[in-house]
Amino acid sequence: MTKVPKYWDKAKKYLSKKDRTMYKLIKSYQSPSEIILTSRRDVFFSLCKSIIGQQISVAAANSVFLKFKKKCNGKINAKIVSKLSSSKLKSCGLSRQKVLGIKSLSKVTLNKSFNPKLINKMSDEEAIIYLSKLRQIGRWSAEMILLFTYNRSNIWPVQDIGLLRAISKNYKKKYLPPEKFVNLLKKRFSPYCSVATWYLWRSIDPEPIQY
Repeated sequence: MTKVPKYWDKAKKYLSKKDRTMYKLIKSYQSPSEIILTSRRDVFFSLCKSIIGQQISVAAANSVFLKFKKKCNGKINAKIVSKLSSSKLKSCGLSRQKVLGIKSLSKVTLNKSFNPKLINKMSDEEAIIYLSKLRQIGRWSAEMILLFTYNRSNIWPVQDIGLLRAISKNYKKKYLPPEKFVNLLKKRFSPYCSVATWYLWRSIDPEPIQY
């Protein structure tokens, strides 16, 4: 895992000044026990994990991913995954669509029609569009990759159920929180929406999410 994003401490100060609820959340997760967003900088690994985790619980996703990792002999890369048969992938607990998504990902990675290095020069929205061209990768998955793998500072994943639940809980709003209020928070938290998202997630699930 890499070091803490360079913007993290600055973002905490900024958010604490901008929003009282955020101030309380950040304070409640202060070091030495604080766990901070980090990245393994492995796009293929993270995309596989994102596909596996779609529309199932965190516990189920972790179980399937461990089986998948075992089939890869602990080394998850495009070359190894491309050699796994569909039946072997299905035996991990993957649906047909997820198998097709992972097989397609390994193919476009190996033939270089997908080049993750290009994302470094893209805006957030450009990167989301680029990633969303991959099979089984939609906007939410693309945002998770930008947040967790590229550590982009201003990702606000409004399709994420966990984020919406956390907003409802911490700002005393009904579920689903009003779209107008969610957009207001985005404006308030920019350019550090990723950090705000991280602390809101922590408020409903102490175990940090990783991709």
